[in-house]
Amino acid sequence: MPEDNLSGKIIDLKNCEIWQQDHLVLSNVNLEIERGEFLYLVGRVGSGKTSLIKTLNAQLPLREGKGVVAGYDLSSIKPRDIPFLRRKTGVVFQDFQLLIDRSVNENLEFVLRATGWKNKYEIDARIEDVLGKVGLNKKGYKLPHQLSGGEQQRVVIGRALLNDPEIILADEPTGNLDPETSEGIVKLLIEISRSGKAVMVATHNYTILKKFTARTLKCENGRIHEVDNEEEIELEEL
Repeated sequence: MPEDNLSGKIIDLKNCEIWQQDHLVLSNVNLEIERGEFLYLVGRVGSGKTSLIKTLNAQLPLREGKGVVAGYDLSSIKPRDIPFLRRKTGVVFQDFQLLIDRSVNENLEFVLRATGWKNKYEIDARIEDVLGKVGLNKKGYKLPHQLSGGEQQRVVIGRALLNDPEIILADEPTGNLDPETSEGIVKLLIEISRSGKAVMVATHNYTILKKFTARTLKCENGRIHEVDNEEEIELEEL
């Protein structure tokens, strides 16, 4: 069961170690993220960004330290509670992971039914609601290949919103998109954060970092530290 969380913190890691199988990726991780906060996670390939995201939604176990995400203690979470944690942590991937033989509506319905929704009217209403939020309310009948890359990523964001999560973890959400489309996706994620959801964006896109400035954390040399200004980000050549 989740712990009561009366503060504004939705993610709270203290002295954590992040492992990928038998490889220690990040050590002494101390991280606090507030509800409604938008922030970036940066660092070179292999520096631990994806491992951290997978730890936050319990795809990877937390072996050392204290980590609380959406009220769930990662170090002691029971297997039966992991699906409930994941409903509170919507994940957006670079490679979409849409079912190519199903329409947008059918992709979203599949996720809802897999997470316990049964009432067809409620399912249809929820799908209509999230597609409206991501600007695709007239595209539900289309198959993924009939959409642009940006539209497919909007579907993925809509999918992440289906169960009204408290956190969105976006792993390189603009990696396969052109600059204009990338800006639209980041603007959408910022807008989502303003509705009260914490949004963490792992990215290599320096143009986005510079145009839409926000708190920025960097994975480097097995640690995470906060980057204080644009100049430091630029000098370190992400």
